[in-house]
Amino acid sequence: MWQRAADVAYAVDSRVGNNMIALGLGVTVFWPALLAMRPDGAEAQALAELKGRYVALRAVEASQACPPPAEAMAAQRQAALPVALGDRLVYEERSSNGAPARLLGMQITALRRDQIEFSVDLDGKAFAAPWRQDLVGNPVLEGRAPLLGWRRLLKPDLALGQVLVGELAAANELQPSARVRGQVVATGPQTIAGRSFDVAVIELFGEAPAVTPSSGSVDQASARLDGVMAVDRRSGLLLRLELRCANPDFNLRRRLLRVEAAARP
Repeated sequence: MWQRAADVAYAVDSRVGNNMIALGLGVTVFWPALLAMRPDGAEAQALAELKGRYVALRAVEASQACPPPAEAMAAQRQAALPVALGDRLVYEERSSNGAPARLLGMQITALRRDQIEFSVDLDGKAFAAPWRQDLVGNPVLEGRAPLLGWRRLLKPDLALGQVLVGELAAANELQPSARVRGQVVATGPQTIAGRSFDVAVIELFGEAPAVTPSSGSVDQASARLDGVMAVDRRSGLLLRLELRCANPDFNLRRRLLRVEAAARP
């Protein structure tokens, strides 16, 4: 329910330009704020129905003294993932054409009901901030490790031909985001780095803020952006990301090289 409400809110926000979602609304839904966005048509009806379900669920919780939901991911869900707690995913990352490859390490430190959290290192140097993502693959951009991320781009149960809309956020949080659209062009099982994944391949295209070559500053023009992303549909794990853009903040390659299994007792 929370996810659906956030999806509707993002669709309204993208159309009217309130920037509420960009300020961190996320999936922690605050109903007065959502309704203040003044959605109309099908979106207004969807939010009204979701709010009704929310009120009903809260009433049931209060009447039956229901405990809060468990924070940890259910054991059955964990068993269905292609990775486990403590596994370390190692990616090759190149920031631009011709740049030397760097090794990006992401070790799973927590499997939560609605999130996976990683500790992050680049060429062995650890970042203080973690990387957190929901189970469809969208990262939590606030307080993240300084890596390129995306906002509200991925959806549950990605299907062949599905069209996606979202934003790419530069590793430097002070830089403006890029608007991006995508389409799922391939799906199916694939073995990568010795693990079996249920892969969705997404073609990306959009516009990023342009950069003035002489000063390196961002101007009001835009630069074309295109690329491809591959994710696991069961966990949201990123398997490959290739972006091509004249703006170096959105020009990179990241691909999964291997998965280092956690030490077993």
